[in-house]
Amino acid sequence: MANPVSDLAEQAFDCSDIDQYLGKVIDSSPIREPLGNNDIRRWVQAMHYPNLAHFDPAYAAQSRWGKLVAPQSFPIVMDDSHGTSASCMGRIAESHLLFGGDEFWHYGPRVFGGDVIVNERIPYDYTVKQTGFGPTCFQRGDNYYRNQNGELIAKQRSTAIRYRAAAGGDTVNKDEFEEPEWTDAELAALEERKFAWVQMLHDLGHGERWWDDVTVGDQLPERVFGPHTVASFTTEWRSYLFTVWGTLDRRQIDLEALGFTKEMAGHENDPVMERINPAITDGAYYGPSRGHLFPKYARKIGMPRAYGYGASMGAWVTDYLAGWAGEWGMVVHSTANYRGPALAGDVTIQTAEVVDKMVDEEGRHLVQVKHLMQNQKGVKMCLGIAEIELPKKPG
Repeated sequence: MANPVSDLAEQAFDCSDIDQYLGKVIDSSPIREPLGNNDIRRWVQAMHYPNLAHFDPAYAAQSRWGKLVAPQSFPIVMDDSHGTSASCMGRIAESHLLFGGDEFWHYGPRVFGGDVIVNERIPYDYTVKQTGFGPTCFQRGDNYYRNQNGELIAKQRSTAIRYRAAAGGDTVNKDEFEEPEWTDAELAALEERKFAWVQMLHDLGHGERWWDDVTVGDQLPERVFGPHTVASFTTEWRSYLFTVWGTLDRRQIDLEALGFTKEMAGHENDPVMERINPAITDGAYYGPSRGHLFPKYARKIGMPRAYGYGASMGAWVTDYLAGWAGEWGMVVHSTANYRGPALAGDVTIQTAEVVDKMVDEEGRHLVQVKHLMQNQKGVKMCLGIAEIELPKKPG
């Protein structure tokens, strides 16, 4: 239920500075060297995605590509804010930000070691609504990921949730400060559930999942991972290339100018400070991103303890669906609407159901699925719809 907000507070929540950026290309932060295979390996390891096509050279050599290929979730690795840059332009005074969701379109070209990916960023729109944080700006921006040949790999429309900094700490549920404890028996049972999905990947291997064999009402195999920890969140953070010193030609941006509080802004991703004292530009320790790893700062923005990255949740969705589709299938479109974070100590459980089958105007054979991500208590973390292209049996 929305908190009551005074007329004065409403007037103070001014989002009008965003208008000047809408529809205009903003500065990007291109990578300085071509991608390496280990960049791909590090990503799938951090995303809990043990698909051999993305890390094992012998297996990959027998695939349709004949070499290691990046997963469809990979383009955001090369962005200096995993896709949120285009959705947080404009000043909102004394504000905080959370990642609110993604929509992806995938166009076919895949990413390989040796590629150079660029991202064109264009702020799209925004709207202000009442939420539990009071007046809240839902701001969207588009990202167009292209390779060195100019081929469009994917489009990402990200949503940032921006709200008054003073509202963040007031929303923290103190009952959630402590992480749940798992017994050895519970952890062993989780490992069995985790491996069931990994076994599905092995069973499908290089084979096709035929469109003809999928039926409306089919349930995708459950995917389970966790419990999440500060260590696992840190591994996620380090798999984003922009978190490594010197990886990008970083754009100059003043987080305080965007309205972040001085305490939270710091010098994260500051290209000038990176050459002077790079340690204080690292979002794992300073700046707005440290709330993911330090409960003290997590609570300042409304989270009870350390929590995972929204962009990672979007990648989990893509990987889950792409893993089921197999190497001859492809996620062509997906939405991921975030409803709650992956908190330290919690487990993430993904499920999905086939809700439609179709042949589109391009002649592609698609299945539509409704996907859901929740924790061990049944609390919804993410939900959405996706369309997956599958091969049709010959003849």
